[in-house]
Amino acid sequence: MPTSKLIATVKECLLAGAVLAAALSPCIADAGLGQAASSVQADGLQLKGSIKATERAGYQVEEIQLPSGTLVREFVGPNGTVFAVAWNGPIVPNLRQTLGQYFNNFMTAAQAKHAGHRSLQIQQSDLVLQAGGHMRAFWGRAYLPQAVPAGASVEDLR
Repeated sequence: MPTSKLIATVKECLLAGAVLAAALSPCIADAGLGQAASSVQADGLQLKGSIKATERAGYQVEEIQLPSGTLVREFVGPNGTVFAVAWNGPIVPNLRQTLGQYFNNFMTAAQAKHAGHRSLQIQQSDLVLQAGGHMRAFWGRAYLPQAVPAGASVEDLR
């Protein structure tokens, strides 16, 4: 098998593995994207991570450092709702937990045919999700376009 085909196959397997791991993670209600800020504490406990809060202009960032080294950030608007989540690190976090009610949107898009093997992009009216990476270096972000506070830059949601 040519090296380029082998690399493409490995990339497909890694993305499929990340999707499978997220799908097999336990289901937790009332947590993550689109939920109340109080869900951040539940996420921290479920993900077994430590939480650090940072104030930004018009919103708050709750960082959850996982034991695996992965960092999950949940962005909370002035109305007390998690309007975005982002992650990066060696392991994909429990996406069922972090994406909450939007997890099924992610699964549907991840299972559909899409262009790149290294990344996934969902662009819907109520959800934008970008994810990708490779072994030991995964990243992603998801946000609710209608819930991003005025003055907040989508580029800062990382």
